[in-house]
Amino acid sequence: MAIFRTLLRQVTFQKVLLGTKRSGVISLTNNYSLFPSTFIKGTFIPSEQNKLKESGELQKIAHIPIKPAFNDETSSEFYDPIVRKFTNYIMRKGKKVLARNLLEKTFENVKRIQLEKYNSSSFEAQTEIELNPTVILHQALANCKPVLELMPMRRGGVRYQVPVPIRESRSAFLAARWIIEAAKDKERTIHLPEKLAWELIEASKNQGRAVRRKQELHKQCEANRAYAHYRWS
Repeated sequence: MAIFRTLLRQVTFQKVLLGTKRSGVISLTNNYSLFPSTFIKGTFIPSEQNKLKESGELQKIAHIPIKPAFNDETSSEFYDPIVRKFTNYIMRKGKKVLARNLLEKTFENVKRIQLEKYNSSSFEAQTEIELNPTVILHQALANCKPVLELMPMRRGGVRYQVPVPIRESRSAFLAARWIIEAAKDKERTIHLPEKLAWELIEASKNQGRAVRRKQELHKQCEANRAYAHYRWS
């Protein structure tokens, strides 16, 4: 009987840890519910740690318990939260290794394309060519981020498309989704890393299909600006 109770407790604890949003169970691993409120969230980025040392805040929190970092948080110089999130956007059916390999091949293609331009251009033009694929990804996402979006609102039995300001997280998600969708709309003979590399390079120059989708959305918001007051009514 004691063995049965022990197994039942283990199964119940595993169900709570693996709880999903559908069942409404809060995931303990994501929300730090295992730790009391006296524990603080530490920083693992070296630049932020140096800022704490310079400001003197590190001495104040030196004796406060710190919550552990997540599995995907590392102090490596190659760690980039935007690259990690873009990898998650590429991932399908939980195949993160495949998504990471696709993004690495995309960065290789971006580097190869930019090096070819760099070697074939003049000395003055070489200073304007960016060779870092990570910087190109950041520029591409920044150029594709919308500032407004249309939200359907019903007023007087009629549904209106009302332009509203967009959240930063939603804006970054739309920018990444538009770039990935533009890369997937390709011929079967072209691989995804090749098409995605060209889309990133064009978006970093404020060109391409993803940038056009952002501009079209802004035009629609401008055309529906007469319904903007429905946000507060």
